[in-house]
Amino acid sequence: MKVTILGSGTSQGVPLITCSCKVCSSADPRDNRLRCSVLIEHLGQNIVIDTGPDFRQQMLRAKVKKLDAVVYTHSHKDHIAGMDDVRAFNYSQKRDMDIYASPEVEEALKREFFYVFMTEKYPGVPSVKLHAIENKAFQIEDVPLLPIAVWHHKMPVYGFRIGNFAYITDANRIPAEEMHKLEHLDVLILNALRKETHISHFNLEEALAIIHKIKPKKAYLTHISHQLGLHAEEETLLPKNVFLAYDGLELQLP
Repeated sequence: MKVTILGSGTSQGVPLITCSCKVCSSADPRDNRLRCSVLIEHLGQNIVIDTGPDFRQQMLRAKVKKLDAVVYTHSHKDHIAGMDDVRAFNYSQKRDMDIYASPEVEEALKREFFYVFMTEKYPGVPSVKLHAIENKAFQIEDVPLLPIAVWHHKMPVYGFRIGNFAYITDANRIPAEEMHKLEHLDVLILNALRKETHISHFNLEEALAIIHKIKPKKAYLTHISHQLGLHAEEETLLPKNVFLAYDGLELQLP
C-alpha cells in the first residue's frame, strides 16, 4: 500500500492577507501546506480521503491519472469544497465517481452541490454515485476500510483504518470504545493543529499523548497550522517515531 500526503495543512489560523511570519515566508517546501487530504493506492484502487478547496491542484501536482473513489471524513467546507472537480475523472474514465459518506456528509454535499443531484442536469456537471457509510467496516472493491468514530468538538467525524494504517483528522477526542480499532498500527496519521489548546482539534501535546497510548510503529502529524512552527525546527523536538507530515510525502506500507 502506498499513501501520499496530498495536503497536510489547514485554513485554521492562516491569514487571508500577506503574512511575514517565519512559516508563511519559509523557503522550505515542507512549510507550504495545502488543505488536508491523502491518496491511498492499494490493491489496484486509488482512493482519496477528502476533497478540500485544493483538490484540483493536489491531483495535478501528484499527477493522479486514475481515481476510483472518494471517502469523506466530515462535512466542513475545507474537506468537501473541491468535490466539483471529480468531473475531470468523469470525463477521462467515462463513469460516475463513487463517493462514500455518512448521511450528514451526504446532506451537505447535496446542499453545497445541488446541481449535481438535480433530476435534469446541466451538461458537464459532475456525475457521482453516493454510498452511505456508518460505523461499520465496508469495502471499496477489494480494499477494506474500517471507520473510526471520533469527535471534532460536537461534530462526529470518521477516521479510517486500512490494514495497519490509520488516518484521523479534525478530532479532539477519540472515544474509549473506538481505541481498540487503533491497535497494532504500522503508521498512524493524526491531526495536531498547534501548540496552544483548541476547542475542536488536538494540539501537539494532546496528539503526542494519544500516540503514546496507541503506540504505532510510526506516527505523522497532519492538519498543521502555521502556528505550530517551522518543520525543520519542530520535528527535531518530537519523539523518535513521530514526524511532521508534509505535502508530497509518500509512505510505503506492507
